[in-house]
Amino acid sequence: MSAITELSELSGEYVLDTTRTRIGFVARHSVGPRVHGHFEEFEGSARLDGDDPAKSAVRLTIKSASLQSHNKFRDDPVRAKFLDIENHPDITFTSTEVKQVDDTHFEVTGDLTLRGTTKSLTLAVESTGGEHDPQGDVRIGFKGSVPIDRKDWGVRANPVDTLIVSSQVTIEFEVAAVRHP
Repeated sequence: MSAITELSELSGEYVLDTTRTRIGFVARHSVGPRVHGHFEEFEGSARLDGDDPAKSAVRLTIKSASLQSHNKFRDDPVRAKFLDIENHPDITFTSTEVKQVDDTHFEVTGDLTLRGTTKSLTLAVESTGGEHDPQGDVRIGFKGSVPIDRKDWGVRANPVDTLIVSSQVTIEFEVAAVRHP
């Protein structure tokens, strides 16, 4: 594999490599350590303009029911009560603005729709590089995280909520994408 060092060489249309991408979350439980989990089903695409990153765009759709923290007694209620997967099967993110901060860091602002509520947020994103893989495809990587207050999106266990899970949840991602030929 050969590394690509010039951002302009990475321009193009990309699709997520779901086998090499992780979209996760971290939440604090009222007692004990933080709970880590991830989503197993998602799809996404990006348009990268290496000459003018402001013209770049990202779209992501996550299947709410694919939430996993490896504890059925926690996951089933979170899916049903917090995410209301019956009425809101998807979590989506669509970028509205991309700003290049330096050679490897970007701010990606967009609309996050969770449980039927859409709010704008800005992700701090770091490029982890680009390369030609053995098949000749161009692959890129990005990582980052963003803290959210789940209550801003109406994510509550019940109308009065409880103190069992902190309202602060950190969304984490490590993304691999492949350029369309």
